[in-house]
Amino acid sequence: MSTHPVTCPTCFEEFEVPLPSPDETPCEVDYDCEVCCRPMLIAFDSDEDGEVSAWARGLGE
Repeated sequence: MSTHPVTCPTCFEEFEVPLPSPDETPCEVDYDCEVCCRPMLIAFDSDEDGEVSAWARGLGE
């Protein structure tokens, strides 16, 4: 399983999240920070080569 680092928008700590397959992107997933447990949305997207990336944003952003 592939993972990608994301940074929590609340505590700014970095942690790894599992990546969906490229055919399941783009998508957003509700996720709780693995450090501070605050809720966030993690967005996944893929490029033309099938490389999946992820980034996090707060619920109010």
